[in-house]
Amino acid sequence: MNNDPAEQAILDTLRARGAGKSICPTEAARTLAGNPADDTWRRSLAPVRLAAQRLARAGQIEILRKGKPIDPSTLHGVLRLRLAGGE
Repeated sequence: MNNDPAEQAILDTLRARGAGKSICPTEAARTLAGNPADDTWRRSLAPVRLAAQRLARAGQIEILRKGKPIDPSTLHGVLRLRLAGGE
């Protein structure tokens, strides 16, 4: 089990979605924040994006833009996340 809450939120959300499926980073941010009814989850978005970079560098997930994997150091724009190898 991962010790970083943001990384764990990403992995848990991806596993719940299923193999080959992707998520928006906001879904993991909402999970990390406890799925609040208001927009306080937005504070969790920066830690989720940093965690996504770490997980991508470790080969656990892929960061996608327009359906194609991107270099984790080039995070900008609309992104999706999926487990590594999830064509």
